[in-house]
Amino acid sequence: MKQVTRHDKAESEVTLPGTAFYRMRAEQTEREYEIRVWVPEGAPPASGYPVIYLLDANAVFGTMVEAMRAQSLRPEKTGVVPAVIVGVGYTAREPFPPDRHYDFMMSVPEEELPRRTDRATWPEHGGAEAFTQFIEEQLKPDIERRYAIDRSRQSVVGHSLGGLFVLQLLLDHPGTFRNYVAGSPSLHWNLAWIARQQETFVSRMTDKHSEIHVFLAAGELEGSHPSGVIERSRAFTQWLNRTDSRVVRADFICFEDEGHVSVLPVFIGRALRFVSSD
Repeated sequence: MKQVTRHDKAESEVTLPGTAFYRMRAEQTEREYEIRVWVPEGAPPASGYPVIYLLDANAVFGTMVEAMRAQSLRPEKTGVVPAVIVGVGYTAREPFPPDRHYDFMMSVPEEELPRRTDRATWPEHGGAEAFTQFIEEQLKPDIERRYAIDRSRQSVVGHSLGGLFVLQLLLDHPGTFRNYVAGSPSLHWNLAWIARQQETFVSRMTDKHSEIHVFLAAGELEGSHPSGVIERSRAFTQWLNRTDSRVVRADFICFEDEGHVSVLPVFIGRALRFVSSD
């Protein structure tokens, strides 16, 4: 992946070794995405590489790639094994483009949306099902054609609204990934839908035989936020571990002295260890 920077009016190129990027257009919605991919050096295992699908690539792709490059050199020490990283991002340059509201959220009635302090309206939302279809029917097959992938070791990682999407995906389509990783998930955006899905979750797991691992995290300094992200994340984890499903295991960590955004690097580092441990 190439990024152009300017210094004293001279241009130079900064690259992340082992990365590439290309654009894909969703067939259903015509929305365009920038796909960023990092591939480990050397020959893949006989079964193929594990793969991590990372949301909000505009903000955290570089963070995850550098953490993976450094830590996967000594997996016996770090617990991080080499995996292909697939960042799903946008052609916009800002870290968190408004497009993510549409892709990460189910359709929510206006009266159920959180109130904004500036009284402005929220960006368009409600495209989570279409985004799921894009990932499952277009992106995954494309990645599997391009790279040697172990389909039994697929992970999805998201933060904030991306974390909400990860948990919506778990509830609505369990088994599409082995590992579901949600940092500071915005559960307060879609409480009614989540409650309905929880009631029927176990029935959707009946014919699933592979283990599913779920990791939720938040920053300690988020405790004062009205969303109740720490309490809701902890309660969601406890609910998962109480279900009758024997194939789901869930963990929750609250990172000391970290806030909603500052938690990202430590969350990404712990996510790599979590998905490597299966």
